[in-house]
Amino acid sequence: MSAPHCRLCSAPLVDTFVDLGMSPPCESYLTADQLDTAETFYPLHVRICARCLLVQLPAYIDAGDIFSHYAYFSSYSDSWVAHAKGFVEEAVGRLGLGPDSFIVEVASNDGYLLEHVVHRGIRALGIEPAANVAEAAVARGVPTEVVFLGEATGADVAARHGAADLVVANNVFAHVPDIVDFARGLRRLVADGGTVTIEIPHLLRLIEGNEYDTIYHEHYSYLSLLTTQRVLAEAGLVVVDVEELPTHGGSLRTWSMPAESATPPSAAVAAVLADERAAGLSTLEGHAGFALAVARVRNDLVEFLVERSRRGETVVAYGAPGKGNTLLNHCGVRSDLVAFSVDRNPFKQGRFLPGTHIPIHAPEALAEARPDYVLIMPWNLREEISDQLSYVRDWGGRLVVALPRLEIL
Repeated sequence: MSAPHCRLCSAPLVDTFVDLGMSPPCESYLTADQLDTAETFYPLHVRICARCLLVQLPAYIDAGDIFSHYAYFSSYSDSWVAHAKGFVEEAVGRLGLGPDSFIVEVASNDGYLLEHVVHRGIRALGIEPAANVAEAAVARGVPTEVVFLGEATGADVAARHGAADLVVANNVFAHVPDIVDFARGLRRLVADGGTVTIEIPHLLRLIEGNEYDTIYHEHYSYLSLLTTQRVLAEAGLVVVDVEELPTHGGSLRTWSMPAESATPPSAAVAAVLADERAAGLSTLEGHAGFALAVARVRNDLVEFLVERSRRGETVVAYGAPGKGNTLLNHCGVRSDLVAFSVDRNPFKQGRFLPGTHIPIHAPEALAEARPDYVLIMPWNLREEISDQLSYVRDWGGRLVVALPRLEIL
């Protein structure tokens, strides 16, 4: 592989943000007959561009290999469905959308968000590259096209369906290797007077919270508001407002408009940019030090698991999210330290975690095994999951999270 270059400004990428070694693709869950075959591990070496400050992972794996058949279904998270419903209510009210409006969501997954649009009688269209997930959306009554968004496909969709009053792109902006072409696709989809909303995990919160498990091969970019503005500007879009959200450990929701119709940026935009400057994210040097924090998280988790093993205590994992595989592979954890995991997604049940080969069972396996500790892998949903797992206390079990720091709940 030739020396990587920045996907935004094409400058050579020579500065390291953090290097997590090698890991398999985080969503490549294994069947039993694959356990004795070779797995491909790829680097998780995240760079930062010294010119434009975009933090990024080179495209070690083609997006088509990751997203054409996908294991993540948004509807399995109750809190995420509620978040989507709340967003639809806010956006419809804020933008005055109604029966004559048109809303497009990019990376619409299984229709978890657009079903709330359809129920309101507003015309909706999902764009989803994973055919297996798009099928679930169509079954839910959400019209969906199976395609990767770029400038050309955005223009094609708009020509056939019309330009959208609102284009939604939640937690996908970081997932595209050609982020500028994707942004231009958003611009092609939206009407000249329309709005584009994007939700992204906020780099500032990733650093503050040691959230390094959100680094994996399908996350190509790690975005601040500053770098998000720079990418959107390449597509003729201007950020006019921003909201700070608690989702995914701390996210941003940007509201953008085409440059020719954009209103002046809100005070919130200036405030978030000021927070980023104060944290050092407007300089290359301000991004240093994250690798040391990552090492502390790894050491604390490994020490905890080894001590539990010495005492003859059992640890299992709750949830089999992609980001959990980054954490477990980076820490070198195997089934001798975490006996198994459980997940509500039937697609994952009966399979094994990539790299670590930890088996995945249905949630009922927890009560059968009565482990001493349950390690919550989707730590960003700790409140929701803690409520769901309140029964673990019945046998004296304890709940644990590894991030942002090791904590026994």
